[in-house]
Amino acid sequence: MHYRLIGDEDTVLGFSLAGVSGRTVRTPEQAAEAFRECLADRETAIIIITERAAGMIREQVDHYVFNVDFPLIVEIPDREGPLPGRPSLRDTVNKAIGINL
Repeated sequence: MHYRLIGDEDTVLGFSLAGVSGRTVRTPEQAAEAFRECLADRETAIIIITERAAGMIREQVDHYVFNVDFPLIVEIPDREGPLPGRPSLRDTVNKAIGINL
């Protein structure tokens, strides 16, 4: 099982340094194609997608987040920071584990 990332060029590059493969996307069509590829790969356990990339294909992402248990889909901010109205990654982790980091 492995992780896959969908996002902007800088985020994909940064995660690649940690051994996480990814796809750079700039359009909704590219985001949808990358998302489909990740879902088709049965070895993908976690799909990490930037908030902006997820926003391009919000309906598809939400369908899997709310209706499908596997793979786990995690949205993260990109290099520009969290989108307005979205919780930060720290807030999300704190809520998930019940401890303030």
